Amino acid sequence: MGDPALSRRGFLAASAAAGLGMTTLSACGGDSDGGSSGTTTIEWWNISTTEPAKTVWAALARKFEAQNPKVKIKIVQMENDAYKSKMTALTSSGKLPDIFHTWGGGVLKQQVDAGLVEDLTDSTKPWGDALLPVAREPYLIDDKVYGIPFDIGMIGFWYNKALFAKAGISAPPTTWSGFLDAVRKLKSAGVTPLALAGKEKWPGMYFWAYLAMRTAGAEALEKAYDDKDFTGAPFLEAGEHLKELVGLQPFQKGFLGAAYSSPTGQAAAVGNGKAAMELMGQWAPVVQADAGKGLGKDLGFFPFPAVEGGKGAITEVFGGGGGHALRRGAPQAAVDFLKFFASEATDLELVKKTGVLPVVPAAESAIADPNIKAVQEQLKKATGFQLYLDQAYAPAVGQEVNDSVAALIAGSKSPGQVAQSITKTAKEEQ
Repeated sequence: MGDPALSRRGFLAASAAAGLGMTTLSACGGDSDGGSSGTTTIEWWNISTTEPAKTVWAALARKFEAQNPKVKIKIVQMENDAYKSKMTALTSSGKLPDIFHTWGGGVLKQQVDAGLVEDLTDSTKPWGDALLPVAREPYLIDDKVYGIPFDIGMIGFWYNKALFAKAGISAPPTTWSGFLDAVRKLKSAGVTPLALAGKEKWPGMYFWAYLAMRTAGAEALEKAYDDKDFTGAPFLEAGEHLKELVGLQPFQKGFLGAAYSSPTGQAAAVGNGKAAMELMGQWAPVVQADAGKGLGKDLGFFPFPAVEGGKGAITEVFGGGGGHALRRGAPQAAVDFLKFFASEATDLELVKKTGVLPVVPAAESAIADPNIKAVQEQLKKATGFQLYLDQAYAPAVGQEVNDSVAALIAGSKSPGQVAQSITKTAKEEQ
């Protein structure tokens, strides 16, 4: 699932963090209970707030405790944006949870550079080295291991086959012009073409990022960041393509105020058959079923279309995965938990029950869902891989990408202004 030779530079740098909410760590440091039993409490922060993952992960923590009677796992679960905000504040304070969710890239690098993250290079051999190379890449910094993956995947279009049929669309589009035609056909049939969580900004970023990849090529996104210049013609073209899509008014009513996983949000709109498509990651079917009803056999997947005349290929993939890192000085029990979570038995359970793509090669046979298989096949054929831009760039730059693209979608920024704003912020990040 993915080319192990893909360049690590496609995974570089940081998370877009929103806000500065503070929190306290009740168990930061693997606290002992102070009694003769010597129980160690490990605080584990993750973003698995939707079912079935929420319940599955809690059960795995209890299973680990049963195998390790002297260890207690305290789970702290937060929604994506809230988690990013809290972790930004904690990073600034110099205190991180024992075990915490990470996407790798620059936020992890910032935390590493600040001396806040445990070097796992030696403590996770040889089991860590046996995980899929493409899944491990985001957590390698200066050839050292600072995180262990539990998932890998890509962004693509999830669509309702029944609504496509209603609109007379016989097959998913493979070109951008074909995609716009599909949007028009859906609208003509009285179907909302796309659901979007405009309130959260990052889902909108996916459109601009993919269009930039298709017009300029994946390597150009890396070069633009290195050169601190996003004003080239392909990036302006990407903005114009997105503006053209927005002009078709393809999104659900009230999309600018919609969240992603709420009962009235993006995932629910697709899961309840109220919108025909969403551009989202491999986790989409699970969230659609949790926030809405889910589409079952009517759900399909297709890669982001090629842009005619663009330098990028349809086999260049945009996405990422999830992993866990440890605060510096975390107890051995935290390392033991990472090993437990990265075991074949655990990965098989995650694949079967939560729909993640496996990071343990032996667990690949457990994939049963045809759509997850479709994602995996796309990853296997990938000729390039780009990490989410709000992870792949320095935090301020990633946030500006999200903000500026959201402004373009809302109609308050032009494609040129988007490119200029991102460039300005990149230049300020020296």
